[in-house]
Amino acid sequence: MPWPRKGFISQWAEQHPHLTALLGFGVIAAVGLGGYVFAAQHLAGWGFPLDDAWIHQTYASHLAAWGTWAYRAGQPSAGATAPLWVLLLALGYLLRVSPLVWSALLGWLTLTALGWAGWALWRVWMPQYRGWWPWLAGLVLVTSWHMLWAGLSGMETALAALGMLALTLAGPLAVQKSSAWAGVVGAGVGLMVWLRPETMIVLALLAAVPWLDALKTRSPAAYKHALQRTLALGAGFAALVGPYLLFNLHLAGRIWPNTFYAKQAEYAALRQQPLVVRWMRVALPLFVGPGVVLLPLGFLQMWRDFRNRAWGRLVAPVWAWGHVTLYALRLPVAYQHGRYVMPALAVLLWYGLRGLASLWQSAGQAPFQRWRWILSRSVGILVILVSAAFLGLGAQAYAQDVAVIETEMVATAQWMANHLPTGTRVAAHDIGAVGYFTDFPLVDLAGLVSPEVIPFVRDEDALRQFLDQQDVDVLVVFPDWYTHLTRGLPVLYFNPEGWGPRLGSTHMTVYRWKPH
Repeated sequence: MPWPRKGFISQWAEQHPHLTALLGFGVIAAVGLGGYVFAAQHLAGWGFPLDDAWIHQTYASHLAAWGTWAYRAGQPSAGATAPLWVLLLALGYLLRVSPLVWSALLGWLTLTALGWAGWALWRVWMPQYRGWWPWLAGLVLVTSWHMLWAGLSGMETALAALGMLALTLAGPLAVQKSSAWAGVVGAGVGLMVWLRPETMIVLALLAAVPWLDALKTRSPAAYKHALQRTLALGAGFAALVGPYLLFNLHLAGRIWPNTFYAKQAEYAALRQQPLVVRWMRVALPLFVGPGVVLLPLGFLQMWRDFRNRAWGRLVAPVWAWGHVTLYALRLPVAYQHGRYVMPALAVLLWYGLRGLASLWQSAGQAPFQRWRWILSRSVGILVILVSAAFLGLGAQAYAQDVAVIETEMVATAQWMANHLPTGTRVAAHDIGAVGYFTDFPLVDLAGLVSPEVIPFVRDEDALRQFLDQQDVDVLVVFPDWYTHLTRGLPVLYFNPEGWGPRLGSTHMTVYRWKPH
């Protein structure tokens, strides 16, 4: 009997390519996330790499326990930017799963889907590049250290990256297909607003695609179809964004969450800098990793698509850089490795890989055929080497971020829960861990759950008067953030083993508040 030409696994993979991709990227995501968890556990213990994750956990735990949207019992508030993410976290509490484990599970599912989406969308957009190219498209996303960090951050960041990758790449095709599909895409944009409100700017780009296509023919039928697609997009969007606006209006009396106003007020001084400086600050974290190679290639690919009038293909990069520009205009911060623009990074990495594929193809074309071949292969190897190097550096950064939160915020909150008397009125700037591990009455100096602070969020004299009016007992802050407010206050606690000073900050400190 002759030997079969292909083994069982190869045959099964050919017959079930999508399932094979899901399983493959699931394994890769699990290994990557597991390595990052191991790095954190080895350094200072596993946890979240930013305090905001505990804000979502607090809302989720209270939603599961009380069925109300409140940071403190009986005090509904709109302090969570991502209600959809809170709902997903609340499911973990109903299932009685550890918040760390449940959020990591959500991160794993998200990264697996992100890799599969990159693979599947490549097969649709770039059918001429088959073989290992679709796998590379998914692999670049799953192994990006930014995405691994986001997958374990306890935040909605990775899920937002997945949603925007699908909307910006599959969305234009669906809008062009029919009005019904355009309505579905509009609803998808509306759903993303429940996760990250600023993502709604993609709606304008999706609506522009059929009109730009209609300009090519200038026929009445094309304009009619464009109008139908636009109306369907708007209807689908309104169906989901309307309830979102009413949700915030009910909770806070405004159509946007408190974070929308609080963050902009807190960092208003940064908007006084030149726009180019702000834009570079926001964009720079995207280049730390494989983006340093792929993002410039993406700019070249944008020029090719613009020259070919491939408007649908331009939705992804135009939205991504528009997202970066929006933050440069309104919230020009780059802390936590640029987490606010990480959803755009997934789109830009995928699009940059298209640029690499175009360079690869042109290697066989005259003139300079040999040099193009050398350049394209060298760039491909460089992408792999940079990605591999930053996997380790990203694990180190994640572990250090977790160490700061665990040894400063969480340790302080747990000390407060064990040593401060019941009913102590607490004023704090970083309220995540404090809100989750304690049940003290809370005044939020950042304005997320205390919106009355927003008008004077960076005015320490006004804050001092406000804290006196609120009969605050203790103040919990990093002293380098409030140098005047903390001057002369008695220190009740700080963790001398905390990681804050090791990364250029100070120790989170509990002060006894005294009227001045």
